[in-house]
Amino acid sequence: MLAAGAGARLRPLTDLRPKALCPVAGVPLVDVAVARARAVSASVAANCHSSQPTLAAHLATLGVHVSTEDGERLGTAGALGRLRPWIDGRSVLVVNADTWSTVGLRLLVEGWDGVRPRLLCQADPDLATWGELAYVGAALLPWSQVRELPESPAGLWEASWQGLEPGADLDLVRTDGPVIDCGTPARYLRANLVASGGESVIGEGAVVEGEVVRTVVWDGARVERGERLVDAIRASAEVTVLVRP
Repeated sequence: MLAAGAGARLRPLTDLRPKALCPVAGVPLVDVAVARARAVSASVAANCHSSQPTLAAHLATLGVHVSTEDGERLGTAGALGRLRPWIDGRSVLVVNADTWSTVGLRLLVEGWDGVRPRLLCQADPDLATWGELAYVGAALLPWSQVRELPESPAGLWEASWQGLEPGADLDLVRTDGPVIDCGTPARYLRANLVASGGESVIGEGAVVEGEVVRTVVWDGARVERGERLVDAIRASAEVTVLVRP
């Protein structure tokens, strides 16, 4: 489970907490990722950066194996390179901790040949890589490829998938269910609204005396009387993000 990202695109929310701890419908993104992974595997590991002590502490409460990175972040491939002794000859399911989804991962695992990398994809003309399909944050990698990954900063696209031909040496599995990369405030708000059925999401201990429309209010935050928030994220007294077209 890849959770060490700095979350630069999600600022200023990630100035308050690591991206993987940002809640969707009241549940931290990393908890959603753990639940999806544990539905198909009892062995779960996650990477985090030494600058994210609150994330490391939270991961420990979830009972996952934690791999901590110092200095420059290792990226998606480098993270697996660091985890190679723990992986120890097994194939790997890779899940992005900042992806919110209700799509189970069994459709990705079942029927896999164990040889070709297998990626979960969705039709997305804006982000498409293979025809109309774009990668949506879950992949299977055989040990034969994992053992070659460097323990240095690198991405899986460059280290594994680039140049592979779908249907030949790369297997793509399509889903039409909700899968949302929460890397930007707009996408993070969208994930919350999909999870809530379009209603505003009010966190535990939040106080809303004003009006909120399609808005997320984090735990303990306030919306004062006379305020009207539309398509917004109220994270704290100091941080409110307005999402506009």
